[in-house]
Amino acid sequence: MGGPDGSGGPPRPPADDTGRFNLSAWAIRNQALVIFAVVLATLFGVLAYSRLGQSEDPPFTFRAMVIRTFWPGATARQVEEQVTDRIGRKLQETPHLDYLRSYSRPGESLIVFTMKDSAPVSEVRETWYQVRKKVSDIADTLPPGVRGPYFDDEFGDVYTNIYTLAGDGFSPAQLHAYADELRGVLLRVPGVAKVDYFGDPDEHITIEIPNAQLTRLSITPQQLAQAINAQNAVTPSGTLTTAFDRVYVRPSGQFTDLKAMGDTLIDINHRLVRLGDIATIKRGYDDPPVSQVRAGGGPVLAIGITMQAGGDVIQLGKRLDTQIAELRGRLPAGLKLVEVSSMPHAVSHSVHAFLEAAAEAIAIVLAVSLISLGWRAGVVVAISIPVVLAVTVLCMDGFDIGLHKISLGTLVLALGLLVDDAIIAVEMMAVKLEQGLGRAKAAAFAYSSTAFPMLTGTLVTVAGFLPIALAKSATGEYTRSIFQVSAIALIASWFAAVVLIPLLGYHLLPERKHTARGPARHFALKIRRHDDTEMNSSRTATLPATRFHRRLRECIVWCLKRRLIVLGVTGALFVAALAGFALVPQQFFPSSERPELLVDMRLPEGASFAATLREATRLEKTLAGRPEIDHLVDFVGAGAPRFYLPLDVQLTQPNFAQFVITAKSVDDRVKLERWLASTLQKSFPSARTRVSPLETGPSVGYPVQFRVSGSELGTVREIAEKVAAIMKDDERTTGVHFDWDEPGERSVRFEIDQQKARELGVTSEDVGSFLAMTLSGYTFTQFRVRDRLISVDLRAPQSERVDPAGIVNLAMPTPNGPVPLGALGHLKNELEYAVIWDRDRQPTITVQSDVRGNALDLDVIQAIDRSLEPLRASLPIGYRIETGGAGEISGNAQASVIAQLPLMLVVVLSLLMIQLRSFTRVLMVVLTAPLGLIGVVGALLLFGKPFGFVAMLGVIAMSGIIMRNSVILVDQIERDIAAGHPRFDAIVGATLRRFRPIMLTAAAAVLALIPLLRSAFFGPMATALMGGITGATVLTLFFLPALYATAFKVRDGERDLRSASAPVEYTWS
Repeated sequence: MGGPDGSGGPPRPPADDTGRFNLSAWAIRNQALVIFAVVLATLFGVLAYSRLGQSEDPPFTFRAMVIRTFWPGATARQVEEQVTDRIGRKLQETPHLDYLRSYSRPGESLIVFTMKDSAPVSEVRETWYQVRKKVSDIADTLPPGVRGPYFDDEFGDVYTNIYTLAGDGFSPAQLHAYADELRGVLLRVPGVAKVDYFGDPDEHITIEIPNAQLTRLSITPQQLAQAINAQNAVTPSGTLTTAFDRVYVRPSGQFTDLKAMGDTLIDINHRLVRLGDIATIKRGYDDPPVSQVRAGGGPVLAIGITMQAGGDVIQLGKRLDTQIAELRGRLPAGLKLVEVSSMPHAVSHSVHAFLEAAAEAIAIVLAVSLISLGWRAGVVVAISIPVVLAVTVLCMDGFDIGLHKISLGTLVLALGLLVDDAIIAVEMMAVKLEQGLGRAKAAAFAYSSTAFPMLTGTLVTVAGFLPIALAKSATGEYTRSIFQVSAIALIASWFAAVVLIPLLGYHLLPERKHTARGPARHFALKIRRHDDTEMNSSRTATLPATRFHRRLRECIVWCLKRRLIVLGVTGALFVAALAGFALVPQQFFPSSERPELLVDMRLPEGASFAATLREATRLEKTLAGRPEIDHLVDFVGAGAPRFYLPLDVQLTQPNFAQFVITAKSVDDRVKLERWLASTLQKSFPSARTRVSPLETGPSVGYPVQFRVSGSELGTVREIAEKVAAIMKDDERTTGVHFDWDEPGERSVRFEIDQQKARELGVTSEDVGSFLAMTLSGYTFTQFRVRDRLISVDLRAPQSERVDPAGIVNLAMPTPNGPVPLGALGHLKNELEYAVIWDRDRQPTITVQSDVRGNALDLDVIQAIDRSLEPLRASLPIGYRIETGGAGEISGNAQASVIAQLPLMLVVVLSLLMIQLRSFTRVLMVVLTAPLGLIGVVGALLLFGKPFGFVAMLGVIAMSGIIMRNSVILVDQIERDIAAGHPRFDAIVGATLRRFRPIMLTAAAAVLALIPLLRSAFFGPMATALMGGITGATVLTLFFLPALYATAFKVRDGERDLRSASAPVEYTWS
């Protein structure tokens, strides 16, 4: 690396001919320092890659909290009025509240408190504290007998791994005991945050006593429970203090096993009776069950594992695989621990696919560089790519940005952009070398002539991604790393272009001209070196009169002469694109590419758990033996836990079951989905079923949803019926239904004759307690086993709990002796709501559906929304129809991004004004930005791709990419005019010279997107960007010169007349 002066270093050019600091010249003067810094940054980048957390989806803050309250014995309407509404009224005082979604069931209230998307993440914990505080403040005002409220602010936790534990001959209690042992080991695995169980029924000890026994003994259920509890109670019994120590006194009598409980002597009316002689004592589980997890045709215990925040899911998966393999060897024979859901495996597959796409994109960019620039210049650009990527990864590690589908896809997208500055810099340096300048001066000139236009273009491109970063919505948070990764990569690429590229070019680029070889020789513009050797003198370069060059020059001159036609045609194309955009299919987010398939089964409201279990078991048998299925797990009485971030989790409901079917491949999933769609309708007509792949983006559930809200439930239901009819008229909808049905749960009301009850000394509470004990049983004490408490319940035998008509024949103890219950009143059959859904304390019915076949959700929603306008106009005051589902979330997401466009515009205009210092020139550059829409619409229509949220983000960012090229072209025109060339020739010459680098950078950006076309998530965005950048680049090269000539009134006469017959000459300065 010795310089020509024999000093052992490179020539030391001045900082800049104008006296300004020149970063490229500095890099050449300090080669050792620069090389050391580049190598160090690259090594640290490689190390940082191994430290980056890997996950399937980006970190996402769930702004939802569940508040659950129980009021045994109350109807759904009573729960709504006395519990749900009271709590909801208080919660509406909480800051950052977006909406309350609640349901009231007989004996149960559940409220989902959802924060505004715009609420800062730092306020989430404080908000949850305020929710707890406000609800606790009114807990004492709730009706007697209410249990709770209970809070769950971990609703959004994702289970990275789910295992099932099962074995023939093992009881649920035994499975629980083994699961506890596994849990203790798994919690010690680095990266594990918590371990939860699913399908783990609560154990109960049931004391069943016939009504006839209570009558014979003349004892009430309360008296019997009190007598048993008195012996089992834990009470302080004092201590003995001696001269040396204290001795605790412990009375016996507490139950140690079922035999001891049966041997208990109870004093009943001064008679000692053995409990086992008058009652049957059983040890069992929830009856009826609350929920059940099933796999392999039988119930299992599911074990879910969550990862610590910021962890690496792939590394966690490896550690868990090792630990689980060891644990399997320690389990008793017949007990099986099976993995049924593995996020690490899914993420590993996803990361591998994106790394393949990144490798393909790198290869494409390298090929473009080598073919178009020649091998020396191509190698210069090629070396910069891994350096920029390493620096990008290093910064990602510093900003805590992990590897996931968004950041990985953005890296592939950025690969085509991060070589733009490198191509421009090496192109300029090569030109000056061909003109005869030395390597050091060529590098310094490249910096002084292109660095700041490139920087402006880079920052404008980054600003195009700014609305994504600032969007205050859940979707904005989900996609925010698009801005972060793009900004890091683009800024790193600019520094590489002005520091690393000149240094590499200094050593690799030849000082003599070498004619380009290869497929690009007819595309590249050949520059001839002139004898001028002074950097600041007027030098010209001659373009050879090749056929391609002549045609290109003639096109540019034609556009300048007929500028109004060019502007008019471009404007017409833009208007046509706006009109054609209405034909582009609309979609929020595509389905996931994972092999899982969800099957939801919902029986009518009021269906028992047993009925749901029967239907779920039938479906298991139907699915058995299907060749497409790898394995399946079904959850009866509740939905699957959140094994996938965007999963729409279903809460506990006795009439609901959900199957998670893992197919052998995505193709098998598609086949199975088609088969199930027809099979379920035929074989399960009594159940409402839904087959759906996993979602991407924020969870939506049914894509088409319209909410009807108002003060009177009857009116709300009438309006909802009309909405459903309109939705059914659209042939693209399927399975239109309400989220909750009409009253359908049978109830038997016991009308008490209050006067007769008073005569017998009985209250309504006494009657209610007697019926509760007889039919459902109630807990009156606990059986203590090590660290577990087992409820002890008192109830009637099964034979007395199945016939509603037999209730009146039960003998109820009274102070005046037992009397038939029928003597105190009569039965009345009724129908009542099994559930009442509210939104913001108003009854709300959601009419929802899926879409058929290849129909897209947003297209269907927009069409139905227009059809609902007449109905909306006729609604009574206080009633409303709102769009939900994909339409609402998409609208909120788009609005949050669009709201940031003014700020993006201010930043872009400020950057352009600093660089161009002219309102007219700034306006010209800005007017080129919308040209991309022409290519976007054309590409999406040509390839049949939908325009979704991710594509919208890409199109907004594309405006910055387009303006970047425009800035560089306008800056070149201004430089040529300042050098003394006629304005007409300056426009032609600048366009000719910028044609090559602009086309090369556009080609790199477009071709690097090819690997993303395979991605369902990024494919539409890649298609839109490829069409938009291609169309806008071509139009910019002809539209912008015509616009410039029009704006500054450049006349055809302002030209060197020799250029009409001789090769054009222009100044490189």
